[in-house]
Amino acid sequence: MAKATPELINAIQTTIDRLTSGADYQWTHMGRCNCGHLAQSVTDLSHEELHKLALQKEGDWGQKAIDYCPDSGFPIDQVITIMLEIGLNTDDLYTLERLSSPRILKRLPAGQRFLKQNSRDDLILYLQTWLEMLEEEIAETSQVPQLLVAV
Repeated sequence: MAKATPELINAIQTTIDRLTSGADYQWTHMGRCNCGHLAQSVTDLSHEELHKLALQKEGDWGQKAIDYCPDSGFPIDQVITIMLEIGLNTDDLYTLERLSSPRILKRLPAGQRFLKQNSRDDLILYLQTWLEMLEEEIAETSQVPQLLVAV
């Protein structure tokens, strides 16, 4: 699972904000899909630019995550490198594209655990749940343990 970082939390929140504000969503478009929207937030590339870069290498974002090689020379692998630098890992990209992370799905109410990978509403729910988990993780790690003082 992703490492909770302020940069990742900000990117996910930006993505949620964009999607809830009505940004174009299209699961079959490499710049408007689940990973495409997060990549927009991380890189400031447009959906058109991401789509163009992604088409230079076979597969959807999930396949690109599996085949990721930082030295491949493919621009989309450079985009993935930037995403990894803020705390993501390739499994996160794979599961985001499919809305399938067991840890995230487990946090959802029982009746909402079967998400459609091509649904804007399901993507928003998934991202909101993931965001909550990351915020909790940061809060837990930033708490300073109290020292016991003998009087």
